Amino acid sequence: MVPTLAHAAAPAPDVAWDLVRDLTTQVGPRPAGSPAEARAREWAAARLKQLGFQNVAIEPFTMRAYRRGIDKAELVGFAAQPLAITALGYSGATPEAGITAPLVYFPSLAALEAAPDGSLAGKIAFIDHAMAPTQDGSGYGPYGNVRRQGPGVAVAKGALAVVIRSVGTDKHRNPHTGVISWANGVKPIPAGAVSNPDADQIARLAATGQPLKLHLTLTGQIIDNAPSGNVVGELPGRDPSLPPVLVACHLDSWDLGTGAIDDGAGCAIVAGAALGAQTSGPDGGKPLRTIRVLFAGSEEVGGFGGEAYAQKHGKEPHALAMESDFGADRVWRVITNFAPSADAVKARLLAALNPLGVVPGDGTANGGEDVGAIIAAQKLPVVDLNQDGTHYFDLHHTPDDTLDKIDPAMLAQNVAAWQSTLAIVANEPGPIAAR
Repeated sequence: MVPTLAHAAAPAPDVAWDLVRDLTTQVGPRPAGSPAEARAREWAAARLKQLGFQNVAIEPFTMRAYRRGIDKAELVGFAAQPLAITALGYSGATPEAGITAPLVYFPSLAALEAAPDGSLAGKIAFIDHAMAPTQDGSGYGPYGNVRRQGPGVAVAKGALAVVIRSVGTDKHRNPHTGVISWANGVKPIPAGAVSNPDADQIARLAATGQPLKLHLTLTGQIIDNAPSGNVVGELPGRDPSLPPVLVACHLDSWDLGTGAIDDGAGCAIVAGAALGAQTSGPDGGKPLRTIRVLFAGSEEVGGFGGEAYAQKHGKEPHALAMESDFGADRVWRVITNFAPSADAVKARLLAALNPLGVVPGDGTANGGEDVGAIIAAQKLPVVDLNQDGTHYFDLHHTPDDTLDKIDPAMLAQNVAAWQSTLAIVANEPGPIAAR
């Protein structure tokens, strides 16, 4: 069903579900810089207008994109067998016929770093790791470096190509894609990730001491100056002259799934909550401050949308920034970066979230990729509503990132937590100081 302006009065959880359902169904995968991402921008702008958002705009920018080609890998010779593999974002390309070379096993990124420079000339490096699920997703930082930094280390060792264990916690035969962070001046080599069961196979085979050989075909392309863009929209507050509260998500996704948990759910949550907060003012009226939503483009390949937003809007004052980009499982913890002078606001926030099962956390909130640049530029206050990440990396960047993985009840709890937060911060008359 196509919504009309009347849907702005629908319950916020219903709006959120409809948004993520329709985005993942009507647009599907939305790779950064692709025609599908462009369709998603048009879709999002139209939907925000239909829901009653004002000042809706598409803000274009260009970026470096990656287009997947043929992804194929198989062990040849000893223990010959096919492997489930996906190219990583910004991978170099093999010839169309592929390459065949010895496969050298490294149990960790540290082990590869310890290898002598040039020792992998004419060989393919395999990097293993041991990421485990955690509620706060804390394993993604260190183990994500296997994907982000590992290929560059392999180049320094002279490798012809590199394959890694997927940065994920599932036991399905679904490889996880994701972006590589090549250093300036480094020529990309072919780089892929195999599924966790396939990585287990490689580890067992390496333990036999028999030499391994891999035939690898990765024919993707890196495309410069690809078109992308952000979508912004506002729900004006009672005093539009006050700096707005910024809530963000990212609209792009990887191509293997339909981008439901990463990050269709986030866009649904922030838009639904912003609408729900429209009755948080006196006598059920609008909040004091404008709430601005940012559906950022091209986050998956380097946070280009967040940088573009900061460049375009960096001279406009903001009251606070938040981001939803960790799936749709329940919010369990809240963290802020508020200064002691804002303890009263923080106390009201904690009291509002407590009935939803949200507990206060230690540490300092930092927002996320889509708001990080504007937060740094303006030293903004931030609220992080941390979602349960126990199962997030089972699905992250895989073909399994689809709508059926979203629990509507958990999505509704997210919207309620966000709506409760916005009801407080968007009605705060004075500035909230950040640490």
